[in-house]
Amino acid sequence: MLLQHYEKYTGDDHAVWQLLYERQAANLQGKVWSCFYVCLEKSGISRAAVPDFRLVNKALMQQTGWSVEVVKGIIPVETFIPLLHSRRFCSSTWLRRRDQLDYLEEPDMFHDVFGHIPLLTHPEYAAFVERFAQTGIKYIGQPHILQLLDRFYWFTIEFGLVYEADALRIYGAGLISSYGETQHALSGKVTIKPFDVETILQTPFRNNEVQQLYFAAAGMQQLWDSADELEILLERVATGQYSIPAMVAER
Repeated sequence: MLLQHYEKYTGDDHAVWQLLYERQAANLQGKVWSCFYVCLEKSGISRAAVPDFRLVNKALMQQTGWSVEVVKGIIPVETFIPLLHSRRFCSSTWLRRRDQLDYLEEPDMFHDVFGHIPLLTHPEYAAFVERFAQTGIKYIGQPHILQLLDRFYWFTIEFGLVYEADALRIYGAGLISSYGETQHALSGKVTIKPFDVETILQTPFRNNEVQQLYFAAAGMQQLWDSADELEILLERVATGQYSIPAMVAER
């Protein structure tokens, strides 16, 4: 099992973390799903220093039974989904430098931890992610189905939007952790489609550029309910009852 090796973080690492945290926490005001800040307080994530996964894991276990799994970087979906299924969310341990505050080609621990971990203290959200994994684990070894799962994950858990009290808010980790894309997604200069599982499964994406298309749920209950629809649609695809357009190179 890989470890965090917390003692190796430098004073500059902790300073960079604090800068990222404070800048993005302020940037998210009025833009993020209202539960986020409560979840952040419960997560064991420190404002002043790089998060210690031992403390984060203690907080997660107490709230929802999840934990952080240290990985070296992006891992295959065939490995990622079983970890989610066992309530372990993957995180790298490296942190961007000062000259990388606004853009990274590969997600670092600020994305993994600040973006993903807080909402995993929310029981309904954590159950939704686990349900996604329970559906996905049945299709390990079936590349076409895994690509459809990847699309669903991308447009929800990574880049999802939701209406809350008639206002558009973000809940996807790729938005929560990105200073620029938080503003971009709510700028009125992008395409925002109504949340629809079938449409999402038919929509390719690119992970090497700023997103120009998002899907907005009418409320978080629609997101929770979508897990049932996802399971039904994927079963229809797997049994040949329904066809999704041909695979496209996305990543």
